[in-house]
Amino acid sequence: MPKPSYAAGDGKDCVPVNGSTSMPTSMSEQTSDKVVFQSAPATVGTLVSAVLEPAISVSVFLTACLWYGVPVTKAGFVLCLLIVGITFPGPNRLRTAPLKSAIDIGSTWLAVLAMLALIGYATGSLEAFSKPVLWAWAVTTPVMQWAVTLAGQQWVARRGLLAQKHRSVVVIGSGPLGAKVAKALRSSPSIHSDFLGYFDDRTGERLDSGLGTKHLGTLKQVATYIREHGVGEVHITLPLGSQPRMTQLLEDLQGTTASVFFVPDLMGVGVIQGRLQDMNGIPVVGLCETPFTGINELVKRASDIVLASAILVMVSPILLAVAIGVRLSGPGPIIFKQRRNGLDGKEIVVYKFRSMRTLDNGAVVLQATRGDPRLTPFGAFIRRTSLDELPQFFNVLQGRMSVVGPRPHAVAHNEQYRPIIKAYMVRHKVKPGITGWAQVNGHRGETDTIEKMQARIEYDLAYLRNWSLGLDLRIILRTVRLVLFDRHAY
Repeated sequence: MPKPSYAAGDGKDCVPVNGSTSMPTSMSEQTSDKVVFQSAPATVGTLVSAVLEPAISVSVFLTACLWYGVPVTKAGFVLCLLIVGITFPGPNRLRTAPLKSAIDIGSTWLAVLAMLALIGYATGSLEAFSKPVLWAWAVTTPVMQWAVTLAGQQWVARRGLLAQKHRSVVVIGSGPLGAKVAKALRSSPSIHSDFLGYFDDRTGERLDSGLGTKHLGTLKQVATYIREHGVGEVHITLPLGSQPRMTQLLEDLQGTTASVFFVPDLMGVGVIQGRLQDMNGIPVVGLCETPFTGINELVKRASDIVLASAILVMVSPILLAVAIGVRLSGPGPIIFKQRRNGLDGKEIVVYKFRSMRTLDNGAVVLQATRGDPRLTPFGAFIRRTSLDELPQFFNVLQGRMSVVGPRPHAVAHNEQYRPIIKAYMVRHKVKPGITGWAQVNGHRGETDTIEKMQARIEYDLAYLRNWSLGLDLRIILRTVRLVLFDRHAY
């Protein structure tokens, strides 16, 4: 099809020269077959919340220094940078219940303080700060965060009551997905939409009962109805196999002013870090991806290095004592090197203090059980207290593991469970961890049934879907409690 030429005064950027546009041919050919595909912009509330928590934390610290007449030293500036690095971006709590937001703020702030205290103790920098300033800052910061959050919640509530602009919406397709979209439109007041009905070429019993009786017509009638009733949004839920119908429908809708949205049928797919990407002009929907890309990868690696280094400094006397205990417990190496599957399923070597008389690391590996005769008395103790895992912090510094992540299983176990448990290998989209979301939720120790392993995998996948630095900190704190009181590991 020949490209249209534009006359001067048409409001176009390209003016015909000798019957063609002034755009270079190469550029025209380069961009004519591309589709600009962008992620939806973040809401104002999300952007404000992202900077609010770190800004309040830093502001309260500087105000406390000013109040007590204490100068802000280099250590103070470093602390401010650490606060921003740990708390940015802040979560959006503007639509969270006040009590729940208070609990969330309090628990998150305790995790931040614990991490900063650990770093300060390991580096010997706690003495560089005024204790009255630290106490005032530690107590006042969560109070100020909650007060500002309450004010924001009230503003959002008033804005919602004042918002009178409701966009009329129709749904294309009467299948189960169309019914779910219609239900979401009708049940969420924050969407501010009026669901008018749906269009589908099918009639009678073939229509989903969840859509009610609002059948507005067939697909050929969509564009006319939109123009006559001033419809603002169209949500298409047709299956991807309906390409001819979809092409004609989209051409008809381009003659209207309605916003058009396509809803892919992903209800039965286990989406991990789903995201929209622009691959050189080609829209790509990511269904299964690691959460550690871009800045997230940098944050995760930096936190691993800081935490592993600080912990190794703190537990170095314990490492020496356990090493001596292992040597005295019987013949064999102090460190047991295990073959495990790491990132992307690649085989890695993981360090542990030896706790058994045998070194099972072949094609068949039996999990340790209660009263296992292979365990030495000292080995049973260090396994129960998780002291045998301490050398894995060196694996973290090597980049083979993370402090928090799915626990690494033996290569033999992976081959055993891979064909049995759905999405088992997806857990290898991230580095294995010394502790994980499954372990702090009661799935630590022996997995002697398929059901136990299935439950552990579900928690691992939930971690991949919902990762944040705050979640890592909560897992670390809960791990400390489990190490002291849990008796499920042996």
